[in-house]
Amino acid sequence: MKIQSVKQRFGIIGDSPLLNRAIEIACQVAPTDMSVLITGESGVGKEFFPKILHHLSSRKHGAYIAINCGAIPEGTIDSELFGHEKGSFTDAHEARKGYFEVANGGTIFLDEVAELPLSTQVRLLRVLETGEFIKVGSSKVIKTNVRVVAATNVNITEAIQKGKFREDLYYRLNSVPIYVPSLKQRKEDIELLFKKFALEFAEKYHIPPIHLNEQSRRHLVNYQWQGNIRQLKNITEQISIIETDREINVKTLTKYLPEIYHNELPVLYENTADSTHGFSERELLYKVLFDMKNDINELKKTIGHIVKKTGMNLNYNTTANSFYNTAKHVDNIVDDIIEEEKPYIIHQPTNENFDENKLQDEKPFKEKIIEKKIKEKTLVEKNISLKNENLSIQKKEYELIRKAILKYKGNRGKAAQELGISERTLYRKIKELGLE
Repeated sequence: MKIQSVKQRFGIIGDSPLLNRAIEIACQVAPTDMSVLITGESGVGKEFFPKILHHLSSRKHGAYIAINCGAIPEGTIDSELFGHEKGSFTDAHEARKGYFEVANGGTIFLDEVAELPLSTQVRLLRVLETGEFIKVGSSKVIKTNVRVVAATNVNITEAIQKGKFREDLYYRLNSVPIYVPSLKQRKEDIELLFKKFALEFAEKYHIPPIHLNEQSRRHLVNYQWQGNIRQLKNITEQISIIETDREINVKTLTKYLPEIYHNELPVLYENTADSTHGFSERELLYKVLFDMKNDINELKKTIGHIVKKTGMNLNYNTTANSFYNTAKHVDNIVDDIIEEEKPYIIHQPTNENFDENKLQDEKPFKEKIIEKKIKEKTLVEKNISLKNENLSIQKKEYELIRKAILKYKGNRGKAAQELGISERTLYRKIKELGLE
């Protein structure tokens, strides 16, 4: 069966190669009776694949039962799966068939299989190996012919190491593995899914469908969807119902996107409509410059300590002077960037009293980042970083400025714009580097 026809039949949206591969494997293994383990993050749509496996198999006319193992209490899970006899426990007023008996000749989907208690895992392993089970409170062996498809968003290997999942059961379930990719791995499908959900909710609530402008589309695609398709669908529904304007801009979209997954580093925000590079390059530049500044400040302290203890004359020590001059140079670079780019730095809220409209003063802001980086690095890493990176900064800056001035035939305004610095800063750099 062709992948496209499977997508249409089961309502699957997307053209990601990883998604297509998962569907292809499901189609190939469907006619067999092999056990299948479906893995992937929460909310990626793992529940579609057991249906594909069932409906494309010879069992399609048999029962299909989906069970959420995490939603059934530990005390009753054995009874639910394998049944019980009358009087086998306090509330067993009559005998009951379990899912494995009811689904004989069909398919059972065990969602969140890693949540099964160890005692139940032993029973499940026996069913997979022999097709036999015993009801709770009975001694009679019952045969069943059921195909088992399991799914989990848990790292099974780690669960095995912690003693929470049986290794032999894992290998028995994992006869054929199917991995369902997350939205982060199939970004090309995010906008398609948004449009699909927007149309569905427009029809459901009898309202015009919402649509995104160019900036909000980029923001939607670049967002870290921790809840995957489920989260995207929920947010699309919220916006469809709450917003009166049917065109959604970045400001509106951002109100519905949780910030809890962002780190504590500065987030650099693009406010220009014609920007084509995301803010990752800018953020990387900041990180590199702050790291260099931190490392040099540490070295300055070390040299100062040595000078104090040995009585060294710093003016006649060329190595020490070189480091001090480099440190001063990097300080100037960082200061200039902070001054130029401060309007684009948005600090993520860390408590309820955070005021997004208030930027911290320059000095506390720099000190906060520097202190964080100092804690993260060892002294060895700092010294290595200094040797490999810092001593060539002035030379590289000299070349960049020289090329920009030559490119624009001495027009310092255009050169400054090309370099991403102010004209005032360019004048100072030209003077410092002797490019006049």
